[in-house]
Amino acid sequence: MQKILVLYYSQKGSVEALARAVAHGIDSISGAEAIIRTVPRVSTVCEASEPSIPDVGAPYVTLEDLSECAALALGSPVRFGNMAAPMKYFWDGTIATWLSGELIGKPAAVFTSSGSMHGGNESTLLSMMLPLFHHGMLLMGLPYSEVALSETQGGGTPYGASHIAGTNGTLPLSADAIALAKALGKRLAETALQLTK
Repeated sequence: MQKILVLYYSQKGSVEALARAVAHGIDSISGAEAIIRTVPRVSTVCEASEPSIPDVGAPYVTLEDLSECAALALGSPVRFGNMAAPMKYFWDGTIATWLSGELIGKPAAVFTSSGSMHGGNESTLLSMMLPLFHHGMLLMGLPYSEVALSETQGGGTPYGASHIAGTNGTLPLSADAIALAKALGKRLAETALQLTK
């Protein structure tokens, strides 16, 4: 069974919902298993502010989760066209993983959610790709053979799955967003299995 890590940060729940849809796509592929993880919030002051184990939701990611995965799906909300600080903070702490080359050659994909249609989804997806490229991962997106990519009115890009949550963050995932997130997970799992043959 190939473990596919679905790593996300979510503040209002939209990115978590995308992560679960990506995981559903992964789990639909025989021989692949989605492992869902998150990162803790970061404090604006220099002190620990989060428990070592979250009260609810997915467990926090570890560097071992990275080294043990066959592939990675990475998700973050949009923060001024960039990934959120907690996700960036996690990746800034992966120097040992980078030095060991543990992620080289593993496939990866990205997903995001913003408050508005032009809120920076594509630049956020690209920002999440940067550390993955430095780690030597093989990045993949969504091909236009996915019909929902051409028809969606609520997000979805060739760079990865996305969602428009509205300014208050309460708009649910559309059928297209769910379909594209599942397709991304499925494609990631299929690629990971092909690379391990």
